[in-house]
Amino acid sequence: MGYLSQPALKNLKKYSYKGVDESLVSHYFLTPYWNWFIKLFPLNIAPNTITLLGLCIVVFNVVTLLYYDPLYLTEKDGETGPPQWIYFTWAIGLFMYQSLDAVDGKQARRTGMAGPLGEMFDHGCDALNTTLEVVLASRALNLGRSWWTVASQIATLANFYLTTWEEYHTGILYLGPFSGPVEGILMIVIIYVITGIFGPTFWDKKLLTFTRLDRIPQIVQHIPNIGLNESFMVFGAFGLAFNIVSSYRNVIKATRSDGKSSLKPLVYLLPFVISATLQILWLLSPSYHDSTIIHSPLFLPFLFAWGLQFAHQVGRMILSHITRTPFPLWHNMWLWSVVGMVDAQLPFLFDKSPLIQSTPKRTAVFIYLTLAVSLITYARFCALVIRDITEFLGIACFTVRKKDGEGVWRETRDIQQDGYVKRL
Repeated sequence: MGYLSQPALKNLKKYSYKGVDESLVSHYFLTPYWNWFIKLFPLNIAPNTITLLGLCIVVFNVVTLLYYDPLYLTEKDGETGPPQWIYFTWAIGLFMYQSLDAVDGKQARRTGMAGPLGEMFDHGCDALNTTLEVVLASRALNLGRSWWTVASQIATLANFYLTTWEEYHTGILYLGPFSGPVEGILMIVIIYVITGIFGPTFWDKKLLTFTRLDRIPQIVQHIPNIGLNESFMVFGAFGLAFNIVSSYRNVIKATRSDGKSSLKPLVYLLPFVISATLQILWLLSPSYHDSTIIHSPLFLPFLFAWGLQFAHQVGRMILSHITRTPFPLWHNMWLWSVVGMVDAQLPFLFDKSPLIQSTPKRTAVFIYLTLAVSLITYARFCALVIRDITEFLGIACFTVRKKDGEGVWRETRDIQQDGYVKRL
């Protein structure tokens, strides 16, 4: 094979998905809906096709944002932005993404297509969706080009990385009483609906003023009267802290039961810390208050490139999990980010002008080149992994087909349990 070694491919057959969902919303409300929803899909639709359809809906939502607000400027910047009805389509799109993401596994079991490829594809789409929803949600919250959007990106990606890191060490995908894929998505759907009703400027209202807590002197003295949108970011920070503690508790329990060190897994958090630090240092040029990238139309391409690099990074983590191979500590795109960051920080580091990003035009070329390289390297990774897994396991990616006992691709319904074609 090409990308994966033979030992790694053989380990694919040992993989089995294990998940725990403690969400009451999922158990009592969403699961009955999902069980009804999956019956709408015929058995000739592949589960990965359902997953990809959900991602395409979110991508379409991003396209509408780019159409109405290509510069990513909020009402605070004097722009009108997307019409308010657009936010309702974002709410519907995200809810449909959640629905399709939830039922693809059910479709895999219905069609006999369940396996590690579905795990890879599902998580890969989820990884891409994180950045896309950060962009959309930050626009709905009227944050736009700001460090608050950067903070939202870091917190959202960190939560996803933690979940993947936890699954790698425990072998189980944990979804707690409040998780991103369930309650987190529903909360963003509600944000879109509220924005569709009242407009993005609604979120600029001060928290204490809106709740009328500013009438209590003791509260005013100890709690800053920040905007509702900024309050949402603070809430997200507390949620991230809780998830860090919860994930590490599960990892400690799993490693101790296997007689392994509970401190070594912490080293595997460094890749995310390193990548996020590189992006932040790049954005800090020339200063925190006057970031060249954040306060320009290059902010969105930069975030998209960051999201693609993150998806590539966690994709390799998931691949290591299902193939039982060593954890990927190194990512080649770091070299590119180091070049961009160091070049942007040359005035601060050596009191010299940037060599590559010396003018706005050259900076734009380099950022868009970063986006292109990030897309190409991730697309290549996906293509190679899908090719290797489909050929080795004999299971198609976007059609309901498997290889029969003679190595010929057949419709799954035509293959018997012994692997050979049904005979009349």
